Order: sequence, then structure tokens, then C-alpha cells
Amino acid sequence: MGKEIYIKLAPDKGEKRFFKKAFLTRVFIQEKLNNKFGYGVLAAFGMLTAVGVAQFGMVFGIVLLGLFIAVPAVYTIVAYPKIGIIFFLTMSYFLFLILRVGVNFPLGTLMDGTEFLFIISMLIKQKRHKDTSIFKGPISVMITIWIVYNLLEVANPAAESRLAWVYTVRSVAVVMVMYYIFLYNIRTLSFIKTIFKLWLILATIGAIYGLKQEFVGFFPFEDAYLHSDPNIALLLFIGGTWRKFSIFNDPVIFAYTMVVSSLLCIGLMTGPMAKWKKWVLGFLALLFTDSMLYSGTRGAFVLTPAAMILYAILKFNRTILIIAICGALGFLVLINVPTSNNTLYRFQTAFKPNNDLSYLVRKNNQKRIQPYILSHPMGGGLGATGEWGLRFAPGSYLAHFPPDSGYVRVAVECGWLGLIIMCTLMFTIMRVGINNYYAIKDPQLKSYCLAMILVVFAFHIGNFPQEALVQFPSNVFFYLVAAIIIIVRKLDDQKNMLNNGNK
Repeated sequence: MGKEIYIKLAPDKGEKRFFKKAFLTRVFIQEKLNNKFGYGVLAAFGMLTAVGVAQFGMVFGIVLLGLFIAVPAVYTIVAYPKIGIIFFLTMSYFLFLILRVGVNFPLGTLMDGTEFLFIISMLIKQKRHKDTSIFKGPISVMITIWIVYNLLEVANPAAESRLAWVYTVRSVAVVMVMYYIFLYNIRTLSFIKTIFKLWLILATIGAIYGLKQEFVGFFPFEDAYLHSDPNIALLLFIGGTWRKFSIFNDPVIFAYTMVVSSLLCIGLMTGPMAKWKKWVLGFLALLFTDSMLYSGTRGAFVLTPAAMILYAILKFNRTILIIAICGALGFLVLINVPTSNNTLYRFQTAFKPNNDLSYLVRKNNQKRIQPYILSHPMGGGLGATGEWGLRFAPGSYLAHFPPDSGYVRVAVECGWLGLIIMCTLMFTIMRVGINNYYAIKDPQLKSYCLAMILVVFAFHIGNFPQEALVQFPSNVFFYLVAAIIIIVRKLDDQKNMLNNGNK
């Protein structure tokens, strides 16, 4: 018998990848570098670290440590954007507290970088699973128009400073891209529930922290912040007491965050759930409302009553009508009862604006700036007012104008054209939200949609007396809410199609 001849075939690329993956899995995961290869890697790393620190000092060690944190973080955000979304939402709450403590780190740049990583992740996944539906629909179209318009503002001939545009566009237009990120990555009911739980946990931390400031006092680093600039005292020390800002940048954002969080609880309570969960949500709504009062932000005091009017309209029935009438009577008593309590008195003045000197000053400022708005269709350019206006164009007409209103700022900086686009965007979100609310059949998804409508409505009303949509976390959560309005409708449609297919 002749010898059998075997032809050894070269392994193909698939086999090579398999063997490499198996090797790495065994070395790093199964044996956890407890092998010859691992000893060599650790020895080489130790020598590299020793030589680097000896040559460049602690800077090398810090950079090396940063790489060990940054590389896995970047990979996680790109490969697992849901984890990145949880991180991003959490950081939007604690950003200013970390800065106030004294951490010398460009956290604003970190947030921008995270947004950029989200975009990269979406582009990569779009190649594999193309989904252009996120760019379609009334809300998506209006947000795209608003982003493009803000980008075009860089060429505004009336702008005094292009650098002011660079600093401002980050918090106005760039953060709006998160709407598409949310719309693309939030695809399941379970993840929406996770986001709501996170939202309530973060809001609870903010509420308790605000109550701590009221009844216990400020931490030393907060006292240092309050006395670091005389202008801070002018804004925050009113009626012999300090306005509370909790973990946020200022009392306005604190108050608005508490209001929309309480409205989230109210909306969720309308859905099917255990009674004890409704009691918990009711307690949290009261906790958020109580904490909000100590912010001293009168613009926020009217938001919950206004949202409740919309709630009564959307959920109109005999029971709601009776409750609304009783609530209105009690509310009339509350805003007219004599009091010596500064917090309650400030709450009452929010409903009597014509008796408030600060409101009259704002009203006169808005009247004074109207001719400028009418004569500048694109406004004076992003960043023309406020901090960036004073920094980059201190001698300009708008630098010293206090907008004191999100819509007034848009009108002044982006002109009446920008104001029309912004108002159309708000109207579109509300219209789509209400239409989706009545179209959704699933009671749980319906309650989620209702909660989102109430939050958008509160932001919409609150953006007139204050700037509600330019700071963390409000700017991020607003576009999250707009995205969820679309997502819950899609989930309901999918559920209905599945049910119809099973029949």
C-alpha cells in the first residue's frame, strides 16, 4: 500500500481570527494574565512606567493613568452607547457641583467629547444597520432646521464677535444633536424605564441637597463661591436669605429641574402600576415641589399650575373636573392669604407680576429692545448678550443687555427669524406629543407620553421668564423628552402590529 499523501492547507483568514480571539480570551479572561505571556507584558509595562516617571516625573504617571481610564471609557461609549447615555445624563446633573468643589478639569470639554463619541458610534452603526427614519418626521425636521440656522449664525453680518459664536453654539446647537442620539439608541421599553428611574434618583439627590442647604446650611466650598463675587450676592441674597441652588449652576436650573421632575411623577402616576409605586411617585412629586420653593425662582412657581391645566384638558372627565375646581379654589386661597414667611410671600408675588418691580424692569427692557429685533432679522449673533457678550464684545450695544428670558435671548441674538423657528419647534413638539398621546393604545406608554408632554409644556412656559434650555441638565433632558415622545409611539405601533399579527 502506498503512503497516503496529506496536503496541508494554509488556514484562511477566518481561522486566523478565530485562533487569535481564542488566544486572547484564554490569556486575558480565563487565565487573567497568570501565564508566561502575562508575566512578560506586566514586566514590560513596569519597566516602561519606571523609565517614564524617572524621565518625565509625575506627569507621565498621570497621563498613563488617564489613558487607562480614557481608552476603556471611549470604547464603552462608542460600542455600548446605552451606557454612555446613562453616564451623560448623570454627568449633566453633577457637572456644576464637581466644578464648584474645585476640580480643575475641563468638564465642559468632556461633555462635548462625549457627544462627539455618540456621533461616531451612530455613524458606525448606521453603516451596519442604516436607519434614516430618525431624521424624518416633523420634530426631526424642525430640529435640523434649528441646528442649521444656528450654524449659519457664524456668518451673521451684524455679529460683533465670531468667537462668542464658538462658545455659545456648543450649548445651543451641538447639544441638540443628542435628540438624534436618543432617538437612535433608545429602542426598548425597559431602557426607557431605566432612564426614568435614573431621572428620579438624580432629582431626589438634587431635592435633598437643596433642603440640606436650606435647613442645615452651605458647605465651606459653597460659602466660598457665594462670597467670591459681589454680583452673586445681588442675584442670590434676597429678603435676608440665600436662594438655594442645590447641585446645579444656579437657582433657576434647580427650580426648573424640580418642576419637570415632579411633572414626570404626575404623568407616570396615570399609568398602570402598583399602588405603593403611585404613593412613592406622589411623595417624590411633593418633595420636588417643596424643595423647588427654596430656590426663590418665581418663574418656576407658575409652571406646575399651568401644566396642571393642560393635564386637566388632556385627561378631561368628571373626576378631573371636580379635582381641578377644588385645586383652583385652594390655590386662590394660597396666593392671597396674608403671610410673613419670605418663601411663601415670594411664591405669591409670582402670580401678581404687575406688583413686582423686577418684572416691570424686565418688561421695560424687552420693550426697549424691540426696535433692534425688528431691524435685525438674524439678530446680533450667538453670544452677543450675557457673559460671552461682555467677554468678547464688551463695547457693543447688546453686551450689557440682560435678556432674562430664553425667547428674548433668541430674538435678540438670532433675530425674529430665529424666534419664529424656535416657536415653531416648540409648537411642533407639543402638537406631535398630543397627537401621539391620543393615538397610543397601551396605557403604560400613554402615561409616558403624557409625562413628556407636561415636561415640554413646562419648559415652554418657563422659557419666557427665564432661560430654561441653555444649561445642563435642562438642555439635555429637553431633547431626551422630545425623543421619547416619538419612541413611545413607535413602540405602541410595534405592539399593535404584533397583536394584530397574532390574531
